Amino acid sequence: VQLQASGGGLVQAGGSLRLSCAASGRTFSDNVMGWFRQASGQERQFVTAISQSGGRTYYADSVKGRFTISRDNAKNTVYLQMNSLKPEDTAVYYCAAKSYVLSTYERQYDYWGQGTQVTVSS
Repeated sequence: VQLQASGGGLVQAGGSLRLSCAASGRTFSDNVMGWFRQASGQERQFVTAISQSGGRTYYADSVKGRFTISRDNAKNTVYLQMNSLKPEDTAVYYCAAKSYVLSTYERQYDYWGQGTQVTVSS
């Protein structure tokens, strides 16, 4: 699976961004899709994940109620709608794919996109 993330940028605190991750290769609808982020000098951390059908989602506590993950299997794309952004959301955001069950564990994801920078100014 090849993953291409896009949509990052610079936004003021309280603003919104929508990230997209386009997939190619393996059948997209077979994959759990996740978003992770890595702030400068920190380890990569889980943000959210969505099941193959889109019927189940997981969120990190830090983004619950502000971020929404969704997917369009017809377009082979997963989205991350980020609202009420905070400076602490500043990071490189990565999309990732895995088989079978939802997971918050980075090591269980097999395929990774290149990352897109999100910067939230105060």
